[in-house]
Amino acid sequence: MSIPAELKYSKEHEWLRIEGDTATIGITAFAQGELGDIIYVDIDTVGETIDKDGIFGTVEAVKTVSDLFMPVSGEVLEFNEALKDKPELVNSKPYEDGWMIKIKLTNPEEADSLLDAAAYQALVG
Repeated sequence: MSIPAELKYSKEHEWLRIEGDTATIGITAFAQGELGDIIYVDIDTVGETIDKDGIFGTVEAVKTVSDLFMPVSGEVLEFNEALKDKPELVNSKPYEDGWMIKIKLTNPEEADSLLDAAAYQALVG
């Protein structure tokens, strides 16, 4: 299972790539594997500021619907529009084309409490 070293991870299985004062967020390879085939990504929070651990959307798989949690506080700037037509990108390329949202960080130091790749690997086994 792929766990890129340059990313930060939440215990709820979201990943975060920080670039300046913005961050890209998606779900991990572990999470998409547990969910199974993703058939729909529902995110209607663009323009909203959401606190750490708040729900920014949901992901629907064949067997279940799961909430998506903000790993850090931020304003949702963009939704990955490609997921409207190809939600399966979350399964095939969770860290590349399957990203979900981009945010403007409102409390960047919150990222310090996230897991690094080694700690996330220990969490998921």
